[in-house]
Amino acid sequence: MIKLLVIGNLGKDAVVNNVNGKSVINFSVAHTEKYKDAQGNQKDRTVWVECAYWTDRTAIAPYLKKGTQVYVEGNPDVRTYATQDGKQGASLSLRIQSVQLLGTRQNEGGSSNNNYQSAPSNEQHSFSSQTSSAPSSHEVAEPLDDLPF
Repeated sequence: MIKLLVIGNLGKDAVVNNVNGKSVINFSVAHTEKYKDAQGNQKDRTVWVECAYWTDRTAIAPYLKKGTQVYVEGNPDVRTYATQDGKQGASLSLRIQSVQLLGTRQNEGGSSNNNYQSAPSNEQHSFSSQTSSAPSSHEVAEPLDDLPF
């Protein structure tokens, strides 16, 4: 089994589709890494991941808005195709097993708009098609950036 974990921002609002009587939430996640090239110049590399979350638990869909930061995990699938100019292209898609809302991008005022504050109190913020051993954000007692080493 191959499992892929991605933390990134949604590129557009999620769409709920019905395929053969089953619900699927489709969205794309962009993960950007900073690196230095051979000349020492700072560069950005963005990888887009097309996500399909097959679930009857579609209550998370309204919170999957453009710019929202999410953690997703699932099984990857790389598809190759021919571009219009005849070159080979590839796309990365992910069949989601678990998705967690992490927050939204900061707005111009510098404050953060957190999805947990706008969600109804009885709404879960972590949705999974399997039981996950990773702690939810509500279970973490200490900040993750204060590492003991």
